[in-house]
Amino acid sequence: QVQLLESGGDSVQAGGSLRLSCATFGYTASYNYMSWFRQAPGKEREVVAYIYISGGSGGATYYADSVKGRFTISLDNAKYTVYLQMNSLKPEDTAMYYCAADLANSGYDPRAPVSYVHWGQGTQVTVSS
Repeated sequence: QVQLLESGGDSVQAGGSLRLSCATFGYTASYNYMSWFRQAPGKEREVVAYIYISGGSGGATYYADSVKGRFTISLDNAKYTVYLQMNSLKPEDTAMYYCAADLANSGYDPRAPVSYVHWGQGTQVTVSS
């Protein structure tokens, strides 16, 4: 079975940093995309970042405008883990953060939650001012 286990969420002050980790179990190196989404209370789930994976290596990345320049997504091939480095955190970054992996179809939009096959349980990020 495939499992995505997230960690790294915490409560921090504005301007602080966190690094989220998404460890993949049952990883076959065949995922085409791995992504981070977030969802705040009363809001829709939105894409934060994704990375395209080919041959077990990370390729092109995408970032939502709201996090561009502050967040970085990366892949550690040896550890089968995807990271989200979050710097200069703002209160509006407060949300449950979810890791998602593998588009059900290559033609699906990697920015859309419904496109993904596997999801983690989420890790809470809270940023106070």
